[in-house]
Amino acid sequence: MPQVKEIYDMLAELAPVELAEGWDNVGLLVDSGKEVSGVLVTLDITAAAVEQAVQLGCQLIVSHHPVIFGGLKRLSPSDVAFQLVQNGISAICMHTNLDAADGGVNDVLAGLFDITQAIPFAGGCGRVGMVEETTTAQLAEKAQRILGTAVKFADAGKPISKLAVISGAGGSMFEDAIAQGADCLLTGEANHHQALDAVRLGMSLIAATHQATEQPVVPVLAEKLRQAFPDLQVQCSTVDRDPFTYI
Repeated sequence: MPQVKEIYDMLAELAPVELAEGWDNVGLLVDSGKEVSGVLVTLDITAAAVEQAVQLGCQLIVSHHPVIFGGLKRLSPSDVAFQLVQNGISAICMHTNLDAADGGVNDVLAGLFDITQAIPFAGGCGRVGMVEETTTAQLAEKAQRILGTAVKFADAGKPISKLAVISGAGGSMFEDAIAQGADCLLTGEANHHQALDAVRLGMSLIAATHQATEQPVVPVLAEKLRQAFPDLQVQCSTVDRDPFTYI
């Protein structure tokens, strides 16, 4: 059975820590020092994810979002990091480094929307390239179908042939997308003023929820772990949920 450090080294090659934003917190954030026979892969490490890992006999959770973020000044049983240690489970978190990595979150997202000639932009986090000409409404419907989520869009009223994608909360990057000549930015979250400004500057904006634009990387990451460590039992979380309910 591999040590946690061996698995971390493999993941660090896939998504080097150097790619992470300076404000981020990535890496081996909880090390319980155990050999690993089972891994749970998830977007978020929640209490439900820890419980599932315990039930499945997993000694490691690999997640996209950091389980420890910002200054940690105290721990209590309600804290997920406490629950991990209490159950002897380690946590490796790959956030903005996985967003930017080759084959990472945004490459997976670009592939879902058939982007060709994709190149990085927005500091490496996003991808922009060519798509078959479509309208904003048609692309939004495609996002709803592919990602299985609620979608909202702001339509600049022109055909889309060059598409930018940034998973998660990428609405603030709309000017970077415009600078790349994109006709539309598809992201997870965008606010009212970003939508107004994007349309004013001639670019459409599609927001397809934070969870849905990042979730597709989970099975991809799980498969990479299986290929690197054939003896590991690697499973994707079935309790990973969007925290919002849409009506």
